[in-house]
Amino acid sequence: MGLPNYKNDYITEQDYLDDEKDSEIKHEYVDGEIFVMTGAKKNHQRLIMTLASAWHLHLKDTPCEVFSSDVKVRADNGKKYFYPDILVACENDDKDDYYAEFPRIIVEVLSDSTRKYDKTFKRQVYQTIPTLEEYVLIEQDRVEIEVCRRANAWQSMFYFIDDEITFTSIDLTLSVLDIYQRVENNEMRTFLATLSSEKSDS
Repeated sequence: MGLPNYKNDYITEQDYLDDEKDSEIKHEYVDGEIFVMTGAKKNHQRLIMTLASAWHLHLKDTPCEVFSSDVKVRADNGKKYFYPDILVACENDDKDDYYAEFPRIIVEVLSDSTRKYDKTFKRQVYQTIPTLEEYVLIEQDRVEIEVCRRANAWQSMFYFIDDEITFTSIDLTLSVLDIYQRVENNEMRTFLATLSSEKSDS
């Protein structure tokens, strides 16, 4: 599935949850097996922090809360647990301090090692969560954001450097450029250099 297997023996949902509370390494849980979560690049973290901060400010006076990286999502009646890069959970989601069952929007920042896993397997599982309205996939090595919405039959919409995105599930519009504002990749370097040159010529 794209992630290294940590343990081949079957583990129950409750044993996984109990062990995970004391573990120094994060693991995802799929049908009785657990998988190690690996580290991430700085661009990965920059995207998470920028987007999570904007969402947090927008939702501060609402019942919805933003969580990043360390809060799990419970799916498939407890047969699967994932650590999304960002999730927004709203009302009726206080059953457990360590996971959310009713996310409204989920974000995964893609890497070479997880792209296929996030765009196929995780997408299929996330879309079975009844409360989920949007699934967002963000590239870190180029400027591209894919948004799949339940209201659009989960069809993919793609957004690029000059676009704005409306996250309909939380009623917030952001520019793609603002989301990538601190990211260092070739596309952003070229864009910023062009912008600087145009300002100098004006």
